[in-house]
Amino acid sequence: MTKQQPLILITNDDGITAPGIQHLISIAKSISGEIYVVAPDKPQSGMGHAITMNAMLRIHSFPMDGVTAFSCTGTPVDCVKLAIAKVVPRTPDLILSGVNHGSNSSINVIYSGTMSAAVEGAIEGIPSIGFSLCDHSIDADFEPSGEFIKRIIEFVLSHPMEKNTCWNVNFPSIAKELIKGIKVCRQARAVWEEEFQERNDPSGKPYYWLTGKFVNHEPEQEDTDEWALKNGYISLVPVQYDVTAHHLIDQLKDLENAK
Repeated sequence: MTKQQPLILITNDDGITAPGIQHLISIAKSISGEIYVVAPDKPQSGMGHAITMNAMLRIHSFPMDGVTAFSCTGTPVDCVKLAIAKVVPRTPDLILSGVNHGSNSSINVIYSGTMSAAVEGAIEGIPSIGFSLCDHSIDADFEPSGEFIKRIIEFVLSHPMEKNTCWNVNFPSIAKELIKGIKVCRQARAVWEEEFQERNDPSGKPYYWLTGKFVNHEPEQEDTDEWALKNGYISLVPVQYDVTAHHLIDQLKDLENAK
């Protein structure tokens, strides 16, 4: 019996026309498999795990060589849900999200539409990977990541991924020859210190513009994604969607019998 080729579903949060997803599609096409693309019809960065409720979702066929592609009016998570339910002929063997324009390391994984699409895949029990490049510009150079993305995809297709988990992969924005390799690590403890600037619109009415700075609280910890990226490594963080603080359960048992 001939082994069935893997079915790969690709999405992102920057929109179906973004250079990052085109780069990811080109790499996936170099691997023997059946490729489907369902991605937002417009940028959806920072949407986290948002889903569309009480509003219509539409998909439209999108011309793309060598793959079956659709644009979707919804969020990245909508794209994954709708693709699995209505587009792909069977459960995907792998879901790929990205390549995102900008880092999704550390706390950014919580806000990221790119990573939420991968997390949704994990919820569905499908091996899923989110890829991001630490460069927000529209003309970012994705070429140095290509060899590593292909290597990671091929590894996952041949090695079962732990159920209910996905991978968060971030690439430093440096030349290929400067990349030291892949470092498996943990999410750094870092936050955004935000500020809402108050401004006035042309009619004199106030509005607010979110700004802020990213603060890493453990910059010297070599087991974190932030350290890896700043030191020339590709960071790979295994992610789970169970957000239970398991270590506190026993400590809180007394509350069950409190009067």
